[in-house]
Amino acid sequence: MLTIWGRANSVNVQKVLWCCKELGLAYDRIDAGLQFGRNNEPDYLAMNPMGRVPTLVDGDFVLWESNSIIRYLAMQYGPDNKNDTLYPAEPKVRASADRWLDWALSTLQPAERPVFWGYIRTNAADRDMKQLAAAASEVEKLWHVVDAHLKGRDYLEGGTFTLADLVIAAYARRWFGIAELARPELEHWYIGITQRAGFQRYVSPALT
Repeated sequence: MLTIWGRANSVNVQKVLWCCKELGLAYDRIDAGLQFGRNNEPDYLAMNPMGRVPTLVDGDFVLWESNSIIRYLAMQYGPDNKNDTLYPAEPKVRASADRWLDWALSTLQPAERPVFWGYIRTNAADRDMKQLAAAASEVEKLWHVVDAHLKGRDYLEGGTFTLADLVIAAYARRWFGIAELARPELEHWYIGITQRAGFQRYVSPALT
């Protein structure tokens, strides 16, 4: 049985839970982070010295960093221990999917995080609306990149649903929960992704 440490409203935890749903994996989840605490306690830090969520425990194997976790799950528990659709084996398709996972962490999340926290986790009276508007404008430019890439495609890479779609859609949920973005390719892709059972269960609930 897998154990996943992390609160359900964390986008990084949501990615892991959704991946488990795609792979049909059973798991136990233990709340940790923000109001639940525990992530700064010695036993947790012994597993994950960063003190962040999620952390995956699979027997005697412990792994942190959400995108590393979902790659591991797809490789370890995909069909015949090789998931040719969720995490394609063909090097060019896998590298292309990996690009989006890396881009999400290096570029999208750092830009998106202050917007999400400002609108969702900050009281209205405490918001710096000028600063938030400027930050949102920068995030919108990044979604234009995704929109342009999706032209003529139903999925980001390889013609099927992959980890790239899973990760980018998790952040798209946060963006579409805050702002409207009239980008036809992005919206077409996003509407299709929202029909997946894992998205509906773990990502679509109200933003908190």
